[in-house]
Amino acid sequence: MSERYNPGRYRRRSIRLRDYNYSSAGAYFLTLCAYNREMLFGEMSEGEMTLHCAGRIVADEWRRSAKVRAEIELDEWIVMPNHLHGIVIITGGGLGMRRGDRPVAPTGPKPKSIGALIAGFKSATTKRINAMRGTPGSLVWQRGYYDHVVRGEAPLKRIRQYIRENPLRWDEDPENPVVRTSKKQV
Repeated sequence: MSERYNPGRYRRRSIRLRDYNYSSAGAYFLTLCAYNREMLFGEMSEGEMTLHCAGRIVADEWRRSAKVRAEIELDEWIVMPNHLHGIVIITGGGLGMRRGDRPVAPTGPKPKSIGALIAGFKSATTKRINAMRGTPGSLVWQRGYYDHVVRGEAPLKRIRQYIRENPLRWDEDPENPVVRTSKKQV
């Protein structure tokens, strides 16, 4: 007998700022994780990231994001073995409709917002990675993503440094499955 659906149990609590317009001009720090934190995008060796085919697709689509969405600029970013960190700056620029301007669904994200960027990016990378692997319909990304509105030049500098140094800290990174496993055993 199956358990009855309890919306309170399965509803994720949002960490987003209440009533904040995520299409507003400004800098946003984003983290997207691979489904089940699978080491899909590459491997780390001595503080250096080597991208696998899937990781090269992620990097390519991330770069393309700024080309198909005139309202954004990419700042510091990195593809890690099982996640992506990036700073996106919404400039508010861009006239006319482009690929990333349409909502994903009638209830989808607001056009030219962080949500629209992530939805389009995840869709494009998933399609290409699944075509490459021959796994149509397989999940590539975890549901949701982490976002942080960057407020000021000092926090922006700290986040840039965090992204640049992320490979050097892989051995302590909570996204590293080896670290996660060892913490559970302690």
